[in-house]
Amino acid sequence: MSAKKLTIDLMVEDVNATVKFYQENLGFDFQLGVPTHTKESVTTWAADEPLDFAIVKMGEAEVMLQSRESLAQDGFFGDGRAIGASAVLYIETDDVKSLYDRLKDKATIVKDIRTAHYGMEEFYVSDNNGYIIGFAQPV
Repeated sequence: MSAKKLTIDLMVEDVNATVKFYQENLGFDFQLGVPTHTKESVTTWAADEPLDFAIVKMGEAEVMLQSRESLAQDGFFGDGRAIGASAVLYIETDDVKSLYDRLKDKATIVKDIRTAHYGMEEFYVSDNNGYIIGFAQPV
């Protein structure tokens, strides 16, 4: 057996606000969503239509966003667990400097751009739910 892909599913309070944050600030594209109170997937979405689930993508990096209520209905995290994680999403990109210049005034920078001892130029932001996302490029 070999793993083919790993995609994270983040619990968020407001899927719409999070999709908007990832689109407008981080450059992700909307791929798919499930409107509230349906089980139907949509590939186009009007920003005023409430979503329980969405997938956003930038290049090959894909993130699933799911509401607390939807995850509880699916049998996960119905225990009042806090939103946020003790993990960092780490995304390799091909132009980290341009991405940093675009994001520095749109997102909260958690760690400024730097070259790490392991040969990656990287920086970290916080999304609108408190998740930490690192963007990196080999030096």
